[in-house]
Amino acid sequence: MPMPFRSAVAGLVLAAIVAMPALADGLKDEIAPTGKLRVAIAISPAGGAFWSTKTEAGYAGVPVDLGKAMAAQLGVPVEYVVHQNSGQITDAAGKGTWDVTWLPKDPERETRMLFGPIYEVADATYIVKPGSTVTNFAALDQPGTKVAAVNATTTMRGAIAHLKHAKVTGYQTYDEIFGLLKSGEIDAFALSRDQLNKMAQKIPGTKVLDETFKKTVTAVAVPLGHEKALAFVTKFMADAVTNGTLRKAYDDNGLKDTPIRTE
Repeated sequence: MPMPFRSAVAGLVLAAIVAMPALADGLKDEIAPTGKLRVAIAISPAGGAFWSTKTEAGYAGVPVDLGKAMAAQLGVPVEYVVHQNSGQITDAAGKGTWDVTWLPKDPERETRMLFGPIYEVADATYIVKPGSTVTNFAALDQPGTKVAAVNATTTMRGAIAHLKHAKVTGYQTYDEIFGLLKSGEIDAFALSRDQLNKMAQKIPGTKVLDETFKKTVTAVAVPLGHEKALAFVTKFMADAVTNGTLRKAYDDNGLKDTPIRTE
């Protein structure tokens, strides 16, 4: 385990151990008050370590597999609470509709939920529409340029802070933005590089810019005030890194060549 990751989680892991047997010490009442572990997920074909997809059998994705493993450890059923994007998950954080999630972290979200360990670090950049002559950030950041992002996400906030002249507009779904980019109705789309590289394969003539404007970190999270739950999910993620659970979740969801980056 990388040293920064170990240092970041050591205190909470110790708290979790001291609190054991946690399941007999009120943890279930806090982390699964309905008798099920309600895992908030966001659905999109974008892929990666955050997004999940709808399948004939239910749902697939890294958060789906981690949620299933966490519920099994708790000894409760898992229930997936579906959203269109991470902004919607964040908006629901104080409504008592989900118990745990895995999503991109930033200072704004840290005021609305409790975060455990980071399990993914991704480079955010832009993909430009078919036929565009834009090859770098300077050429992209011009008045009249239309840039799309998934609404109320850490990437959207990063793009707004980064671009001083181009206009950034939020849309609810990846699919909607995909269609706008393909038709040339928008000039660019801000997202993680890995996801944009996959998009470029589906829309001929698009280009993913080489530069990076933001490091997006993704982590496990629980609602505010759920300190026991935080200690539990922190230990769960530390164990998942060392026992292969996280690696298997990556491998089973098309990410065999993606390294686990905890810092």
